[in-house]
Amino acid sequence: MSTTSGEPSGQAPGALLLCRAQPSSVGPAAQLLRERMLLTGAGDEWSVLVPEGRPWLHGAEPVDRVLTGWATALGVGAPWPVLALWWDADHSGYTLASGFRRTVGYEWLANGTPVGEDEAMRTFAARLGLDPVLDMQSLEQLAKPDAAADAGARMRGLLAVLTRAGVVLPAGLTPGESVGRLREVARLQPGAEQIEWTGWRAAVRAELDVVEGGSLGPWLRGPKARALAVAQLAAGVPLAAWGVRRRSGGWIAAGALLVIHGALGLAYDRLRAFD
Repeated sequence: MSTTSGEPSGQAPGALLLCRAQPSSVGPAAQLLRERMLLTGAGDEWSVLVPEGRPWLHGAEPVDRVLTGWATALGVGAPWPVLALWWDADHSGYTLASGFRRTVGYEWLANGTPVGEDEAMRTFAARLGLDPVLDMQSLEQLAKPDAAADAGARMRGLLAVLTRAGVVLPAGLTPGESVGRLREVARLQPGAEQIEWTGWRAAVRAELDVVEGGSLGPWLRGPKARALAVAQLAAGVPLAAWGVRRRSGGWIAAGALLVIHGALGLAYDRLRAFD
C-alpha cells in the first residue's frame, strides 16, 4: 500500500462513526458536533454517521485526531458507546468512547503492522460486551504481526468481530473507501438523514424530544411529571419548615432540594407546553 497521501479511493483519508443506538437517538446528539454528516442504520442496535470530512480534507487536522475528538464528545454526552473507525494513506485504526471513561484505541500502519497495546484490545472487548474467549481470540490475532495482512485487511477483520456484536454496515460502506464514495452509498440507504448544525435552540429541543420519547419521558412532561412535581413541593415545604424549627441544616437542605426539584419540574412542563 502506498503512503502517498494524494492517492484516490481506498488511499484517501476517511472515517465512520458507529453508535450503539437507533438513528432517532443519534441524530440530535450528532447535531452538537456542528459538522455535516449522513446518518443511517447499521444493524438493529447500531447507527453509522458518515462525515463530510472538511476538517481533514480542507484543514490541517489529521483524521485520527478529529475522529477521536468527535467520538469523545458524543460518548460523554450520550448513554451509548461510540466507535470511530478512521484511515488514511499511512495508517488505520479505531477509537472507542463510552461515557466519562478514558477512550481506548488501536491502530495499524499501512502495511498492517500493529501499533498499540494488547490491553487496549481487552478493554475494547469488555466495553462492547464481546465474547471474552472467541471474540477476544480474533482481536488478539489482529494485534499480532502478519505479513499477509495490510491495514485494510485488519479493519475488515475488526468489522467481522463487530458483526457478532450486531453491527451490519450497508454494502459499500466499507473502511478504506473515499469520503465521496461513502457519502454516495449512505445517501442511497432507506431512511438516510442529513445531519447539520441548525443552531443551539433547535439542537437542544431535538435532544429533549428524544429524551421525552424514551422511558423517562412521562416523568419529565405530562400528568405524571406534574403529579411528581406537586408531590415534591408538598413534601419539601413542610420538611424545610420542620428543619428550621429543629435548626437542622440537613433537613433544611433536603426540604429545599425537594422544593427546587418540584418547582423546576412544573416550570419545565409549562415551558415545553408552549414550544
